[in-house]
Amino acid sequence: MPSAVVSSQGAVAALRFGRIAAMGTVAVLILIAGVWASWGTAQHVMLTKGRESGTIEVARCAGDTCSGPFTPVSAGAQPRESVVIEDNVAVRKGQTYTVVVKPGSAEVVRSGPAGILYAWVPLGGALLLASVVVAGGLRRTRLAWVLAGSGMALLTAAFVTI
Repeated sequence: MPSAVVSSQGAVAALRFGRIAAMGTVAVLILIAGVWASWGTAQHVMLTKGRESGTIEVARCAGDTCSGPFTPVSAGAQPRESVVIEDNVAVRKGQTYTVVVKPGSAEVVRSGPAGILYAWVPLGGALLLASVVVAGGLRRTRLAWVLAGSGMALLTAAFVTI
């Protein structure tokens, strides 16, 4: 009879370990995906040394992009008749924005605090999603609240600065 109880406890422990390992892996993968999605833009905004920076006056928007003339601010930057910026909630026709040119292209991304926060918005979403996995799958409610609070703070700060 004692072997049935030990066997049952071993199965429960194995299932618990499997759940923790699986949900922990899912949460980590969600966070890695958030960083990966954010880093594509964030690297240009945060690591500006040696990059061309300046301003764009948005002249026209079509489809998913807007364009306008680039006026350089940094040393070595060249003025351009037209550069392209992604058309999103942060860009309006007729406005002027500080930007950084992506190397080897005519694409620009917003710089400064608004650009940095906007670049990390995918990580904010990943933090919110991971908090659900951590709370439900790992049953770590305090950690889940920290993740959710961090995600909400990041998304709110990006919304306010843009």
